Amino acid sequence: MRVIFLAVAISAAAASSVPAAEDAHVRALAAGYKAAFLCSDVFNAGQTPEQIAADDLDGIYPEYQDLVRTLPARIDREARTVSVPFDEKMPPRIAAWRPGLGCSQLPIGASAEAVAGLPKLAARRPAANTDARAWPDGDGGIGPRPSKALAATVAKAFDGATFGPGSKTTAVVVVKDGRIIAEQYRADFTPYTPQRTWSAAKSLTATVVGRAVQLGFVKIEAPANIPEWPAGDPRRQITLAQLLHMGSGLWTDGPGNRTDEVYVGGALVTQTATAMPMEAAPGSRFRYANNDTLLAARSVRAALGDGQAALDFPFTELLWKIGMNHTTPETDWQGNYILSSQVWTTARDLARLGLLYQNDGVWNGERLLPEGWSRFVATPAPAQPAMGPGYGAFFWLYGPTQGLPEGTYGMNGNRGQYVMIVPDKKLVIVRRGYDPAGKRFDEAGFAKAVIEAL
Repeated sequence: MRVIFLAVAISAAAASSVPAAEDAHVRALAAGYKAAFLCSDVFNAGQTPEQIAADDLDGIYPEYQDLVRTLPARIDREARTVSVPFDEKMPPRIAAWRPGLGCSQLPIGASAEAVAGLPKLAARRPAANTDARAWPDGDGGIGPRPSKALAATVAKAFDGATFGPGSKTTAVVVVKDGRIIAEQYRADFTPYTPQRTWSAAKSLTATVVGRAVQLGFVKIEAPANIPEWPAGDPRRQITLAQLLHMGSGLWTDGPGNRTDEVYVGGALVTQTATAMPMEAAPGSRFRYANNDTLLAARSVRAALGDGQAALDFPFTELLWKIGMNHTTPETDWQGNYILSSQVWTTARDLARLGLLYQNDGVWNGERLLPEGWSRFVATPAPAQPAMGPGYGAFFWLYGPTQGLPEGTYGMNGNRGQYVMIVPDKKLVIVRRGYDPAGKRFDEAGFAKAVIEAL
């Protein structure tokens, strides 16, 4: 058995700053954070513990930062698990990898024996040689020759200054008229190095919903199918469209609705997102909330029967159809997709998703999304954010206010994950990063600069 033990302190200097008696639950969550990211970065992305410590485990939520640096971790490459002890009287926090589905966390208090019961993908992943097909179905024939102006603009995205002091760019892909015309990666990245999408995954959720609509499994204006809500529950009036608009009216613990219990605590989507009470009339307000995305994905899973077909659906009906063969959506330990954030994918795969929308849901002549679905996700929701870009259906809306063409829309995620779709220019711009907290990359400014360079 090949096992790697990480030292107690990735950054020994941080040890003195850890509180002597930190909250026990925060410690468990911090251990889950470390287990989850080490597992996904090692087994999804093939990164080293040193790379992970410098990127995904640095610049994170301050209440976890010092604990994540100092808690020990055990990487078992044979079993493909990561365990992080946090309490001598409790089992360690454990994250386990599965082909196609990436890493799933066991709940706090679960032992390693529970790994065997994690759900597994039944559908067969396409053979590796699919990468040899011509772009965009594969990666053949990609040979961008950007102009000097465009190459210089793309290079500036990596300087950590021009488009955001302190930002950390890892990848940029620019697609014009369906072709990759510019592409650049950080020195330790390749076109096949996936990163976590964070909230850019919400736009993938919109796409999964759209595919289910096209196939007749769900209706966008009908109430969401949430089995955990009993008959007579007023939440049963919330429609799928209202969830996509971030207009459920459900209570959240503040804007953004941090879902740490699911993301790093091993809790189930069906325990948490479904438990929020109604606070406002559905459709009457905009409240950005991870739970609305989790509920939309839950609704699709329920409509598909909650079984193996629902687990395989995003792969067989969407990802593999458009060449997103290096994308790994992760689940909780009962098989609910955590599609508000926990998807690992490459810059090229995100560009493919952008192209699907550029083509209004048609791929190789097959209509995957309903006609007009691109217009639907890019249409302002009934209730809008108080400031900044507008909001459609799990997509952010840009335009002249941000210095961009009317109708520009995009996928946004924490730490600098951006996909800008500019229909007027037949342009898709992908930027990936590990931006530390408070060091935001200017996605609109970069997109404007790319357009000007063209």
